[in-house]
Amino acid sequence: MTRSWLGATEWPFKTGMARMIGILGGTFDPIHYGHLRPALEIMQSLGLEQVRFIPNKVPPHRDQPWLDSVLRRQLVASAIADVAEFELDERELQRPGPSYMADTLMGLRRDFPDQTFCLILGMDAFAGFTQWHSWQAILGLCQLVVMTRPGYQLPDFAEHQSLIESRLLYPPEQLSAGQSGQILLQSVTLLNISASAIRDSLAAGRSIRYLVPEQVREILEHYASK
Repeated sequence: MTRSWLGATEWPFKTGMARMIGILGGTFDPIHYGHLRPALEIMQSLGLEQVRFIPNKVPPHRDQPWLDSVLRRQLVASAIADVAEFELDERELQRPGPSYMADTLMGLRRDFPDQTFCLILGMDAFAGFTQWHSWQAILGLCQLVVMTRPGYQLPDFAEHQSLIESRLLYPPEQLSAGQSGQILLQSVTLLNISASAIRDSLAAGRSIRYLVPEQVREILEHYASK
C-alpha cells in the first residue's frame, strides 16, 4: 500500500505487472502539475513499480532551458519528494552531449536488467517520435505509453504509419512486462498548464500558485525576484 501526495488515499498496485518502471523525461523548465498528475495516474493505472523523472541537460529538439540544470534538478526533487514511488534520475544531467532517450534507455537497461521500461509521452511528443534519434532502437528498449484525452486523433506518421499502428494497444491490461515495442494509448487527466506560461507569469510578476507544488512555487518566485 502506498500514500499519495495528494492526500491520505491509499491504493493497491495491480498484480502481474510489478516489474515495470515508468520513464518521464523532459526539460522540466519548470516541473508543474501537468507533469505530476498524469504520471501519478499512469503509475496507478498500470501498476508501475515506480516512475523515474529524468531531466535532460541538452535537449536535442528544442531551445536550451530557461533554468539551469542545477535549479531544474532541485525543483524536480522538491516536487516529487512526497511520493515514494517517484524517483529523480540524474543520468542525463551528468552525461555530456545531446540528451538522447535511446542512450538513456540503454543505460537504464544496463542498470536494471530485469525491469521493463514504459516511456511516458504526450501526444505532441508522440507525433514527432519517428523524428527522434534512433527511434526504432527505442522501440526495442521499452514500451511506449502515450497520454491521450477524449477526442484525440492519431498523428500521421507517413511512411511509418503501418509500423506504428501495428504496435498500438488500447486496454491497459494488454501492456506486457518483459516485452518492448508496444504502444499503449492511455487516457489521463491532461491539465492545460505549460512551462512557458509559468515562465511568462514569473517574468510579469504574477502568481503561479496552484500551477506547481507549493515548494516549487516558493523556489521559483524567489529565483524570479532576484
